[in-house]
Amino acid sequence: MTVDTPVAELLFRQDDATPFNTDVATLKPWSQALACLESAHKCWLSTVGPDGRPHAAPVMVVLVDGVPRIASRPTSRKSRNLAGNPRAVITVSSDDLDLVVSGGAHQVSGGTALRRVAAAFATKYDWTFAIRDGRVHDESLPGSPEYAFYEVSPVRAFGYGPDGLTATRWRFHQT
Repeated sequence: MTVDTPVAELLFRQDDATPFNTDVATLKPWSQALACLESAHKCWLSTVGPDGRPHAAPVMVVLVDGVPRIASRPTSRKSRNLAGNPRAVITVSSDDLDLVVSGGAHQVSGGTALRRVAAAFATKYDWTFAIRDGRVHDESLPGSPEYAFYEVSPVRAFGYGPDGLTATRWRFHQT
Protein backbone atom coordinates (compact mmCIF):
# COMPACT_ATOMS: atom_id res chain seq x y z
CA MET A 1 0.00 0.00 0.00
CA THR A 2 1.08 3.56 -0.63
CA VAL A 3 -0.51 6.57 0.98
CA ASP A 4 -1.79 9.48 -1.05
CA THR A 5 -1.14 12.98 0.19
CA PRO A 6 -3.78 13.59 2.86
CA VAL A 7 -6.06 16.57 3.21
CA ALA A 8 -4.55 19.01 5.73
CA GLU A 9 -6.87 21.14 7.81
CA LEU A 10 -6.81 23.14 10.99
CA LEU A 11 -7.74 21.09 14.01
CA PHE A 12 -9.72 24.00 15.45
CA ARG A 13 -11.84 26.72 13.85
CA GLN A 14 -12.13 30.36 14.94
CA ASP A 15 -15.54 29.71 16.52
CA ASP A 16 -14.13 26.92 18.73
CA ALA A 17 -12.99 29.53 21.30
CA THR A 18 -9.69 27.80 21.77
CA PRO A 19 -6.19 29.10 22.39
CA PHE A 20 -5.00 27.20 19.30
CA ASN A 21 -3.94 29.17 16.25
CA THR A 22 -6.64 29.24 13.55
CA ASP A 23 -4.48 30.69 10.77
CA VAL A 24 -4.34 28.30 7.79
CA ALA A 25 -0.78 29.50 7.16
CA THR A 26 0.24 27.42 10.22
CA LEU A 27 -0.84 24.13 8.64
CA LYS A 28 1.98 21.61 8.70
CA PRO A 29 2.77 19.72 5.49
CA TRP A 30 2.47 15.92 5.58
CA SER A 31 6.11 15.79 4.49
CA GLN A 32 7.02 17.22 7.92
CA ALA A 33 5.12 14.41 9.59
CA LEU A 34 6.88 11.81 7.45
CA ALA A 35 10.25 13.38 8.29
CA CYS A 36 9.35 13.18 11.99
CA LEU A 37 8.58 9.45 11.67
CA GLU A 38 11.63 8.77 9.53
CA SER A 39 14.04 10.48 11.93
CA ALA A 40 12.57 8.98 15.10
CA HIS A 41 14.64 6.28 16.75
CA LYS A 42 11.64 5.15 18.78
CA CYS A 43 7.88 5.70 18.62
CA TRP A 44 5.02 4.50 20.77
CA LEU A 45 2.40 2.07 19.50
CA SER A 46 -0.96 1.97 21.24
CA THR A 47 -3.33 -0.95 20.76
CA VAL A 48 -6.48 -2.24 22.43
CA GLY A 49 -6.67 -5.57 24.23
CA PRO A 50 -9.58 -8.02 24.06
CA ASP A 51 -10.89 -6.67 27.36
CA GLY A 52 -10.88 -3.09 26.01
CA ARG A 53 -7.83 -1.99 27.98
CA PRO A 54 -5.33 0.17 26.13
CA HIS A 55 -1.74 -0.98 25.75
CA ALA A 56 1.23 1.19 24.76
CA ALA A 57 4.71 -0.03 23.91
CA PRO A 58 7.82 1.51 22.40
CA VAL A 59 8.56 0.36 18.85
CA MET A 60 11.00 1.15 16.11
CA VAL A 61 9.32 2.39 12.95
CA VAL A 62 10.39 2.46 9.32
CA LEU A 63 8.63 3.96 6.33
CA VAL A 64 8.04 1.92 3.19
CA ASP A 65 6.15 3.75 0.45
CA GLY A 66 5.40 6.47 3.00
CA VAL A 67 3.57 4.07 5.32
CA PRO A 68 4.80 3.28 8.87
CA ARG A 69 5.87 -0.32 9.50
CA ILE A 70 6.85 -1.92 12.78
CA ALA A 71 8.34 -5.24 13.88
CA SER A 72 6.93 -7.28 16.73
CA ARG A 73 7.16 -10.82 18.05
CA PRO A 74 3.92 -12.65 17.16
CA THR A 75 3.38 -13.67 20.79
CA SER A 76 3.81 -10.14 22.18
CA ARG A 77 0.88 -8.29 23.71
CA LYS A 78 0.86 -5.74 20.86
CA SER A 79 0.75 -8.46 18.18
CA ARG A 80 -2.01 -10.35 19.98
CA ASN A 81 -3.97 -7.12 20.38
CA LEU A 82 -3.61 -6.30 16.68
CA ALA A 83 -4.78 -9.81 15.75
CA GLY A 84 -8.05 -9.15 17.59
CA ASN A 85 -8.46 -5.43 16.84
CA PRO A 86 -6.41 -3.80 14.08
CA ARG A 87 -6.90 -0.25 15.35
CA ALA A 88 -3.61 1.33 16.35
CA VAL A 89 -2.04 4.68 17.14
CA ILE A 90 1.59 5.64 16.63
CA THR A 91 2.88 8.65 18.56
CA VAL A 92 6.24 10.37 18.35
CA SER A 93 7.71 13.68 19.36
CA SER A 94 10.47 15.72 17.75
CA ASP A 95 11.80 19.23 18.31
CA ASP A 96 9.38 20.70 15.77
CA LEU A 97 6.38 18.35 15.81
CA ASP A 98 4.38 16.14 18.15
CA LEU A 99 2.70 13.56 15.93
CA VAL A 100 -0.22 11.17 16.41
CA VAL A 101 -1.02 8.75 13.56
CA SER A 102 -4.22 6.74 13.89
CA GLY A 103 -5.08 3.88 11.58
CA GLY A 104 -5.52 0.22 10.95
CA ALA A 105 -2.65 -2.23 11.28
CA HIS A 106 -2.29 -5.43 9.38
CA GLN A 107 0.48 -7.97 9.11
CA VAL A 108 2.73 -7.65 6.08
CA SER A 109 2.92 -10.81 3.97
CA GLY A 110 4.49 -11.94 0.73
CA GLY A 111 8.16 -12.36 0.02
CA THR A 112 8.71 -9.08 -1.81
CA ALA A 113 6.88 -6.98 0.77
CA LEU A 114 8.67 -8.71 3.67
CA ARG A 115 12.06 -8.18 2.03
CA ARG A 116 11.33 -4.47 1.47
CA VAL A 117 10.43 -3.95 5.13
CA ALA A 118 13.45 -5.99 6.26
CA ALA A 119 15.68 -3.82 4.03
CA ALA A 120 14.23 -0.67 5.59
CA PHE A 121 15.01 -1.96 9.11
CA ALA A 122 18.53 -2.90 8.05
CA THR A 123 19.10 0.56 6.58
CA LYS A 124 17.66 2.60 9.43
CA TYR A 125 18.58 0.51 12.48
CA ASP A 126 21.18 -1.97 11.22
CA TRP A 127 18.67 -4.61 12.38
CA THR A 128 18.89 -7.55 10.01
CA PHE A 129 16.03 -9.97 9.50
CA ALA A 130 16.05 -13.21 7.52
CA ILE A 131 12.99 -14.19 5.52
CA ARG A 132 12.45 -17.96 5.38
CA ASP A 133 9.31 -19.68 4.10
CA GLY A 134 7.33 -16.45 4.36
CA ARG A 135 8.37 -15.89 7.97
CA VAL A 136 10.58 -13.22 9.49
CA HIS A 137 13.44 -14.23 11.81
CA ASP A 138 16.11 -12.39 13.78
CA GLU A 139 19.04 -14.74 13.36
CA SER A 140 21.28 -12.56 15.53
CA LEU A 141 19.39 -13.79 18.61
CA PRO A 142 19.57 -17.26 20.17
CA GLY A 143 16.97 -19.55 18.64
CA SER A 144 16.38 -17.20 15.69
CA PRO A 145 13.05 -15.93 17.07
CA GLU A 146 10.20 -15.18 14.74
CA TYR A 147 8.95 -11.64 14.16
CA ALA A 148 6.06 -10.16 12.23
CA PHE A 149 5.96 -6.87 10.34
CA TYR A 150 2.88 -4.69 10.61
CA GLU A 151 1.82 -1.87 8.34
CA VAL A 152 -0.13 0.93 10.04
CA SER A 153 -2.29 2.49 7.32
CA PRO A 154 -3.10 6.06 8.40
CA VAL A 155 -6.73 7.13 8.57
CA ARG A 156 -6.19 10.34 10.54
CA ALA A 157 -3.16 12.10 11.94
CA PHE A 158 -2.59 15.11 14.15
CA GLY A 159 0.48 17.31 14.33
CA TYR A 160 1.12 19.83 17.08
CA GLY A 161 3.78 22.51 16.77
CA PRO A 162 6.43 23.28 19.40
CA ASP A 163 4.68 26.53 20.31
CA GLY A 164 1.77 24.56 21.74
CA LEU A 165 -0.66 26.66 19.71
CA THR A 166 -0.52 25.23 16.19
CA ALA A 167 -2.35 22.06 15.30
CA THR A 168 -2.94 20.29 11.98
CA ARG A 169 -5.27 17.39 11.26
CA TRP A 170 -4.61 15.21 8.24
CA ARG A 171 -7.43 13.07 6.83
CA PHE A 172 -6.56 10.24 4.46
CA HIS A 173 -8.66 8.99 1.58
CA GLN A 174 -9.61 5.38 2.05
CA THR A 175 -9.15 3.25 -1.07
